[in-house]
Amino acid sequence: MIVEQPGFDSWFQERLDHDRLAGHTIARVTAVNRNNFLVNGGGGDIPAEMTGKLRFSADSSLDHPAVGDWVYAQFVNQGTMAIIDGILPRRTLLKRKTPGRRIEFQLIAANIDTALIIQGLDGDYNIRRLERYLAMAHESRIHPVALLSKSDLLTAEQIEKKKAAIEALMPETKILAFSNADGAGLETVRALFVAGKTYCMLGSSGVGKTTLLHHLIGKEMFRTREVRKKDGKGRHTTSRRQLIILANGAMIIDTPGMRELGNMDISEGIEDTFEEITGLAEQCRYSDCTHVHEKGCAVREAVQNGLIPEERYRNYVKMMKESAHYERSYLERRRREKQFGKFIKSTKKEIKKIKKNR
Repeated sequence: MIVEQPGFDSWFQERLDHDRLAGHTIARVTAVNRNNFLVNGGGGDIPAEMTGKLRFSADSSLDHPAVGDWVYAQFVNQGTMAIIDGILPRRTLLKRKTPGRRIEFQLIAANIDTALIIQGLDGDYNIRRLERYLAMAHESRIHPVALLSKSDLLTAEQIEKKKAAIEALMPETKILAFSNADGAGLETVRALFVAGKTYCMLGSSGVGKTTLLHHLIGKEMFRTREVRKKDGKGRHTTSRRQLIILANGAMIIDTPGMRELGNMDISEGIEDTFEEITGLAEQCRYSDCTHVHEKGCAVREAVQNGLIPEERYRNYVKMMKESAHYERSYLERRRREKQFGKFIKSTKKEIKKIKKNR
């Protein structure tokens, strides 16, 4: 069976479980709400819920459907409702650590081809934060593009200086500047979108993601709020993650602004984002060098000689420490949960034996 839906290419086709197709339709999750989902099997968005089996067999929230997921769905009530019975393998998965001290994943979106990382050319401009976004994208093997909004606030010379600062540290990252206010650069941004590909917009509240989405769609679909003049921050306008199909057949996933970029287990993403540092690490005296205090550290030597900016080095070390800490804490919590689960099963068996022998 060949599934013909935008974005369902040969990669997903090869991973279809054909035995499950009987009685199921391949649908894509287009929105995640608090208690349910929206899925599209080719005939428009339909409310959907997970089966009890899928819900209770999940080891963590990573096993729940995310926006962009392809799922096995049963359409009921004359096609007005769907039941999600399974999730197809994911090509990419964008996730982050949940806000606060609890060590857990939060799903952002699945099966994204390109992440559009948006920063405003005002108080929001922050290369260190951009490095974190890039690490998240690289970890998930998602192609990143940096978009600098509010270009109308700066001169052309100032914009080029900002772009050059990013290019010096991240030469492989494509960078585009645009303005929602005067329309500058919008056609260049629009040209990024290719039919059948899925894109995701990431960035803090107030950088203009929703307004840019309105320009791409050609009409206003979502509420926007003014940015506070005091600190340049905005309130969350997008309240849920949702997939929108553009007129040319490209798909874009809008996400709520993320104020906290806690990362977990993104060591590979960090290596790709800080390639010049990881390359130098191979020249360190010790193979397990932390690049903090060891003698013969090629990375620290490069920092001292001005080859690597001090702030970039500090951000690298900080992110590596966070990643290691989160991963250890997460694995320990999962180990305790499994032990507790085994204890509960063992206790239930003993209770059954006692009742049987009475």
